[in-house]
Amino acid sequence: MAGVESFLERARHAPLIAVDTEFLRERTYFPMLCLIQLGTHEEQVAIDPLAKLDLSGVGELLADPSIPKVFHACSQDIEILTQTFGKPPENVFDTQIAAAFLGQRLQLGYATLVEIYCGVHLDKAASLTDWSRRPLDEEQLAYALDDVRYLPRIYDKMVKRLKALGRLGWVLPECEAARLHAIAVQNPDEAYLHVKRIGGLTRRQLGVLREVARARDSIARRRDIPRKWVVGDEVLVEMAKRMPTTADRLRRIRGTAQLSEGDASLMLLAVKRGRACPAEKLPEVLHRQKPSQEAESVVDLLYALLRLIAEEKGIAAPLIANRDDLLDLVSQRMNPLDEGWRKEVAGEPLKRLLAGEIGLTVKDGKVVRLKDES
Repeated sequence: MAGVESFLERARHAPLIAVDTEFLRERTYFPMLCLIQLGTHEEQVAIDPLAKLDLSGVGELLADPSIPKVFHACSQDIEILTQTFGKPPENVFDTQIAAAFLGQRLQLGYATLVEIYCGVHLDKAASLTDWSRRPLDEEQLAYALDDVRYLPRIYDKMVKRLKALGRLGWVLPECEAARLHAIAVQNPDEAYLHVKRIGGLTRRQLGVLREVARARDSIARRRDIPRKWVVGDEVLVEMAKRMPTTADRLRRIRGTAQLSEGDASLMLLAVKRGRACPAEKLPEVLHRQKPSQEAESVVDLLYALLRLIAEEKGIAAPLIANRDDLLDLVSQRMNPLDEGWRKEVAGEPLKRLLAGEIGLTVKDGKVVRLKDES
């Protein structure tokens, strides 16, 4: 523990902290944190949460807003660190997000990033390690420490390039949005938003889904088992559609056989709450009406320009907008392209295309903009 405290003292004065975790969650509701890796430009440490040490100093360091915390693909790490320490990391920089602003694809892997920025090929032989088993050997520890060893160098290069391009102010809000999303994932009241295939549900059905998803979450938390071990997403959706009022009707839904009598009663009570929810408190409908063929054709044209802009700017196209955003633009609904850097980079040109002020053509097998005559 003395070694950890010594590192933390030095890290408090470092310009940044690289962060990664190793965990298991295949058989539990709560991820089992098995290792925390921290690094600075000079050193890296692997901290064992299973050793029953007082790690409050780690939580305080991560929550210090004055020091950037550099992650790669931060969402799951932030989720488990927030769960562990009761407060989330602050001042987060995600190199996966930043890479998408620097000409790389949206979900670039860490090993590829290291090869691009550091010219190092990482050995991934320990990628399927059971991190809960002790002792960890030297190969496993070296693999774990590699996950923070190169992040400070990558961060320095990325920030320098982002500043030169005037894009650092674009990246930081995206990193903060990812951090906030990772924290929100743990909110039981929003569990229904993560259920699959709910696009066709009415507001009333969504109200029932919200309650049964919350009940499933409660059962899974209490038993520390994955949510799907209670019932699957498709079962929740069917409950929302059928709204069973008796145990017999609930049991007619395939996939409910494993529910105990007590759990079945909890689900029926959840359905009852959803059915009784006042109309003004029901969730908003999440599905969109199927666009017309004409609207789809316009979106196709807009997406062609979007990809052209993304290529010109060196920004991953899905980071700028998706097809739903473009459909909102066509329908004059609020969308991300109406504000911030997205408006500057793509929103205005896309609106000009919609207005017929610019056009697209094909030259040498590529989509290009027609010369602007205005």
